[in-house]
Amino acid sequence: MGIEIERKFLVRDDSWRVAAAPGTPIRQGYLTGAEALASVRVRREGDRGWLTVKGPGGIARAEYDYAIPAAEAEEMLAAFCGAVLAKRRHAVGYAGLDWTVDVFEGALAGLVLAEVELRSPDQPVVLPPWAGQEVTDDPAYRNNTLVLRVAEAPALKDRT
Repeated sequence: MGIEIERKFLVRDDSWRVAAAPGTPIRQGYLTGAEALASVRVRREGDRGWLTVKGPGGIARAEYDYAIPAAEAEEMLAAFCGAVLAKRRHAVGYAGLDWTVDVFEGALAGLVLAEVELRSPDQPVVLPPWAGQEVTDDPAYRNNTLVLRVAEAPALKDRT
């Protein structure tokens, strides 16, 4: 079984950009609802497509990633995913670890999250100065929850 072990943080400022690689655009949607035991995600990342199944959990959880053609990812996003997250992912190295910084777009503009993948849940992590509050165990910052905010955004705009 594949296991993803990661910690997630809010980003407090833009100082991470000094060491960041150019970002990759990502569009992703979900084929399962928030009540499901696992999330099934479709992602278009640059010129690649992915289908990912993730189990429940916090810092460590089951994860299965499957490469799919980018065109099929786009078709699934359009046909099966009501709302789609848009973000730009940047790779940033810090203290010997590879971090990803996601800068969200559209309805989630202004949200910036950093993640670091680990070899074990108890692996020591030196936090970069731009890492703010840890939100690893906060379901409000999981992408399958954030997509619900994207889904609600047009309805909120229509009421104004």
